Amino acid sequence: MMQELTKAEEQVMQILWKLNKAFVKEIVAQFPEPKPAYNTVSTIIRILEKKKIVGYESFGRTHRYFPLHSREAYANQSATHLIENYFGGSAENLVSFFVKEKNISASELEQIMEQIKKS
Repeated sequence: MMQELTKAEEQVMQILWKLNKAFVKEIVAQFPEPKPAYNTVSTIIRILEKKKIVGYESFGRTHRYFPLHSREAYANQSATHLIENYFGGSAENLVSFFVKEKNISASELEQIMEQIKKS
């Protein structure tokens, strides 16, 4: 099981999942303005490496990083955590919340139900 990510770690991972493999400078380039400092992203990557969330290939003194877990695996873990900790373990409570709070339309709700049936 993957450790929960901080907001900054998740931002870096979203970019790395998109790129699949990247050097720190390539990750920095994907951030919107104002871009974080190279050293900031490098530090976050090293933390993710220690957490065993990213791996790397060495090219001399530089490293190219890649995710060790898929975006889907993290999304599944996060959704499970959300349901268990905020909705009493009930997916029904989660859907009910979004219907009430986010004004989900009947057609969107039908699409959600179809996706659930396919799972």
